[in-house]
Amino acid sequence: METYSIIVIPLLAGYLLDLIFGDLQQLPHPVRFFGTLIGLAEKYLNQGKWKFLKGMAVTLVLCSGTYLVFYAAIHFLLTYCVPLYFIFATIFMYYALANKGLITEGKKVFDALNLLGLEAGRKQLSWIVGRDTSALSAQQIRIAVFETMSENLSDGVIAPLFFYFVAGVPGMLTYKMINTLDSMIGYRNDRYEYFGKFAALLDDVVNYIPARITAVLMVLVSFSWRGCKFVLRYGHHHKSPNSGYPEAALAGILDVRFGGPNVYHGVMVDKPYIGTNDREIKHEEFKVVSSINQGVCLITVLSLVIYFFHR
Repeated sequence: METYSIIVIPLLAGYLLDLIFGDLQQLPHPVRFFGTLIGLAEKYLNQGKWKFLKGMAVTLVLCSGTYLVFYAAIHFLLTYCVPLYFIFATIFMYYALANKGLITEGKKVFDALNLLGLEAGRKQLSWIVGRDTSALSAQQIRIAVFETMSENLSDGVIAPLFFYFVAGVPGMLTYKMINTLDSMIGYRNDRYEYFGKFAALLDDVVNYIPARITAVLMVLVSFSWRGCKFVLRYGHHHKSPNSGYPEAALAGILDVRFGGPNVYHGVMVDKPYIGTNDREIKHEEFKVVSSINQGVCLITVLSLVIYFFHR
């Protein structure tokens, strides 16, 4: 079996499944299983002394364990049952991509705000962001959706594809474990400051390249010179070393201001502003952002297909 087919068939099949179905909540999901493991480890180990070392050990064990399990599974299937490999790899490619689900959840917030009002929009937004939504205005809700869609275009689409390119299905799922660790314990508060610090740092490292690739692709698919200027001007000003780049790209493309103070888990976080044009975001602009996300995902998948074809 040619290497090209082994890599590209699951990639295309998984992409199409995500494009058609998105995240089907009724199906079991590896990220939920990852979350269960992380929750158990945190419950029993995030106490007493040596919290940083224990958190680092948990992160390393879970990440290396994820890689080894998937590496062994892939090796076994390619050796003894190639047809089952394609099913296995396609399923996990589908699980690793979150493009359709990200767009769907963002649209739910915009539709709730537009059709049912401010409170409905706040409630729907609370399902997809970590910030306190209880006092947000309509403008702040729309900004939050767009910030989340740009940041998670990197975390939920480009980064998994990047690590699939680097290390196949094992690398892609290991990235998902790192990202899940960061989303659960990578907070700077009394509970997670030390236990989750290593996980947060590791997440910053592995997202460094994907975040910048995402910003570049967003600018390219929208043909936005202003987006390019925003990336160069504002990308590194964000408190996160990575999320500022795709956020800056989208703020420039739309010529709108992102950032500003928000409450996260009871703590006021004064995020720097990205852009200066504090104009009102319109409901129809969601279609523009959705098309950018779809375009970036498609270009990345096709680029990988072409690369492995000529390899």
